[in-house]
Amino acid sequence: MRLEYTVAAVDEAIKLLFAVAAEPGLGVTELSKRTGITKARAFRLLSTLEARGLTRRHGDNAVYRLGLQALQLGNAASAQIDLVQEATPALQELGVALDETVLLRVRDGVETVCIARCESSQSLRVHREVGHRRPIYAGASGKLLLSFAPKEVVDAVLDGPRERLTGQAPISKAALQREISKVREQRYAVSVGEVSKDTTAVAVPIHNAEGEVIAALSVSAPSTRMDERRQRACLSLLRGKADEVSRSLGWRPL
Repeated sequence: MRLEYTVAAVDEAIKLLFAVAAEPGLGVTELSKRTGITKARAFRLLSTLEARGLTRRHGDNAVYRLGLQALQLGNAASAQIDLVQEATPALQELGVALDETVLLRVRDGVETVCIARCESSQSLRVHREVGHRRPIYAGASGKLLLSFAPKEVVDAVLDGPRERLTGQAPISKAALQREISKVREQRYAVSVGEVSKDTTAVAVPIHNAEGEVIAALSVSAPSTRMDERRQRACLSLLRGKADEVSRSLGWRPL
């Protein structure tokens, strides 16, 4: 970790949050002792966490427990961990079968985040790190996740500012609306040179038990190796593996 990039207040707030999680029911005095944060500062930080729903004060003695937002955060983390565990064999099998970079991305607000990958062994390949973020309107995975996102997310993206990553990216409102309609109809997305020049990607959805699209499984490769015939072959393999992962998460197609 690069310590020069840490923020002291955030670090202290996280210490307090973990202290509350480890032993709920402590007051600010005891939490101050356990974290080494002054009582006045601990109170201000706990009040901030409470305002965000991450902690709650209880009773006349003002002891602290986790709030509902902490539960939501924990559930989201648990879901992503389960997703990665279930999807990892599929990523590895696709990586062997295609020898191209295979990625698993999820939506975080109006961005997508890579949460797992299997990288190609070829010298000319697409390289993406776990944790890599980009706007949700960019690339095959982004367009797919945007197309099946809640209406308020789609509206926010269509009405908000958008930056063209390459000359091939469809970022005008009309062009993006057409892409969303197309992806919803065909239930997969393709991007050619939209995120990186001379790179092509194909993405398909992964569903949870409720049928919601919770992730995009994609393959990315240099465009010289991804003509339309190869795209169709990749799409067939991706769909099969995405359906396997979805079923392992409880999805049952109609």
